[in-house]
Amino acid sequence: MFAHRTVTLVPHPDTPARGINGVQVRWYQTRDRQLVLRWVINGVEALAVPPFAGKGRGEDLWQTTCGELFLKDREGPGYREFNFSPSERWAAYRFSGYREGMAEADIPDPEVTAEGGQFLYVLTALLDASVLDGSDVAGLSAVIDEKDGRRSYWALAHPPGKPDFHHEACFALPLPAREPA
Repeated sequence: MFAHRTVTLVPHPDTPARGINGVQVRWYQTRDRQLVLRWVINGVEALAVPPFAGKGRGEDLWQTTCGELFLKDREGPGYREFNFSPSERWAAYRFSGYREGMAEADIPDPEVTAEGGQFLYVLTALLDASVLDGSDVAGLSAVIDEKDGRRSYWALAHPPGKPDFHHEACFALPLPAREPA
């Protein structure tokens, strides 16, 4: 278990941001097996976020500002995708291979919150750390909408060509070996 890690996301070169000055993700695990992810967005005055929509599962959250976590299966081509919206909705999907066999993933309900300050906007997702079981590499990303209609795609790494968070190049965060519960 690593206690704390902060990573910096970079915008895809074809979708530069105008008013967003940076996106970082802070990742840590608590002693009670909770995974905390915080997307910290610098440029709150330019950021467009969806309104509060109530807690619970949502759909098509990636079509506006949201934070995303991808976890690659240790064995085989499968992976999971998690979307966390400032609306406080979330989504979780399982894929059997690259953009194939999509189905809802059954996970304990995460807690999603969002708060904007004078300069920073913070989107937080609290998940049961059991979601990491079976994975040894992750991808962290964000879709960022600006008030002027611009959309940028941020990730740890990007593949050549168009933005594609599902691409193996985006799975750029090695995870430490899991400790037994």
